[in-house]
Amino acid sequence: MTEPKESGRAGMLDQPVSRRGLLKYILLGFSALATAAGTLTPIIAYIWPPRREGDQAGERVSVASTLDLPPGKGAVYSVNNEPVIVINTADGFKALSAVCTHLACIVFWNEEKGVIACPCHAGFFTTSGAVISG
Repeated sequence: MTEPKESGRAGMLDQPVSRRGLLKYILLGFSALATAAGTLTPIIAYIWPPRREGDQAGERVSVASTLDLPPGKGAVYSVNNEPVIVINTADGFKALSAVCTHLACIVFWNEEKGVIACPCHAGFFTTSGAVISG
């Protein structure tokens, strides 16, 4: 009578791993890590958006003529290589960062609704930057 052969993983543990097999496992592990990092990074950024400091007023910078923005209009300008949205409101000119704090998209002035809008997730903000929806 012959003894039954071991099958499954127990039999595999007795055999040494070849260099090619080890390299295959290492590359497979790195590929899995890269795929996981590439998939999880935007999901984590969506769930926990980056916090930004900046509730205080900074120095005055001239970006356009007051004639360029009649009351009720808004436009995006570049200040120190950063996008800034400037809006001519009933209370005067307001300037805010044009980068959405959620997904870092560039917002725009929706003149029809009188709000700042984010094209990435249909978010709407007041002229002071407070979230309305989205």
